[in-house]
Formats: sequence, structure tokens, C-alpha cells
Amino acid sequence: MKLEDYFDFFTPNDIRLKGTRVGIENILYEYIHRKLSPEEIEQQFRTITLEQVYATILYYLSDRKTVGKYLADWLEWGHQQRKAQDMNPHPGIIRLRERIAKYGSDPEVHKAIRDRQKLATIENTKEVGDTSK
Repeated sequence: MKLEDYFDFFTPNDIRLKGTRVGIENILYEYIHRKLSPEEIEQQFRTITLEQVYATILYYLSDRKTVGKYLADWLEWGHQQRKAQDMNPHPGIIRLRERIAKYGSDPEVHKAIRDRQKLATIENTKEVGDTSK
């Protein structure tokens, strides 16, 4: 079996472990940047084998320049995506940020707010459905 047989080469910027949706960038990020062992990486991804993890690392080691550029391009793309999201956040993110600014980041406070809102919704529904008034 050739090393390339472990991968699906969809485009130059989309190389995945054969038969999975896991990109080699995910494996290599864990290995290079987070310093995880192959065994730890295997445990993080349910759909891959230890053999596939080792094949990905070997693929990287066999052509560090090309695969390193692939990984650097992926990291840059992710950075650009996060930057674009920060500049134009989803309305839900804006509301969440406003809520955190107003009430802090304690999850118990936010749970109480959600519970209070849920109770108000239930009470409003009962009032609308009550025809005896």
C-alpha cells in the first residue's frame, strides 16, 4: 500500500483521510501545535484509526515543505474567517455579547435569565389560550 492510498485528494487545499471527513490539517494541528501523541489524537477522532494518524504524520514528514504550506494556508484561512466574523458578527453573537456585558459571564446567572424568560413565555401562552376572561 502506498502512503497516498490513505488519503482522498479532493482539491489541493482539501486532503482528507480516506473514507472520513477528517482533514489532514486537523490531525497535523493536534500533532504539531498541540503536541499530542498519535494515540491521543486517535482518541479525539472517533472515525479514524491509529494507523491513519501515523500515515498522516509520515505524509507530513515525507514532504514537510509542501504539507507545511498546506497547513499554514489552512491556519491563515481560519484566521481570516475569524477576522471576518469579528467584523460582521451574527445577531445572536451580538445579543450574547451584550448580555455578558450587562450580566457578566456566570453561567448560573444566564440560566436564571433563560428560566425567567421561559416562564414568561409559558404564562403568555396560557393567557392567550384562556377564553374565560
